[in-house]
Amino acid sequence: MPARSAVPKVRAPELGPIAAYKTILRDCIDRRPAGLRARIATALGKHKSFVSQLTNPIYPMPVPARHIETIFDICHFSAEERRAFREAYARAHPEKAPEAAVESASPARRKTISLEIPALGDARKQRQLEALVREFVERLGNLFE
Repeated sequence: MPARSAVPKVRAPELGPIAAYKTILRDCIDRRPAGLRARIATALGKHKSFVSQLTNPIYPMPVPARHIETIFDICHFSAEERRAFREAYARAHPEKAPEAAVESASPARRKTISLEIPALGDARKQRQLEALVREFVERLGNLFE
């Protein structure tokens, strides 16, 4: 039986600009403790397989701009890692100018967290509950400004 042929590894630049920033993300996550992908998934309100696709340069699916700051916070990206990621992201998506791609001296106005609430049987009541929680958090945040 013939031996398997070695599959050549494909480098990120050969895959394209999206793969370049996903490689930075993957490498950063790989240097962190185990369970980080699961923590990212929880914070984004997504399944762990979604995070695996976000961090795998082979998949062409881009990282949504709205998730970048949350990922930075959870992964504890250094200033240099953030800069490199943002530059690669801007090259991959020149038409998009996400807030995450812009260096800012002021802290983010919002932070995303995941919160478990009861699943109600009625869709209308579920929407009302979620709106009530959002309103409560907004008012609470205003008290601390």
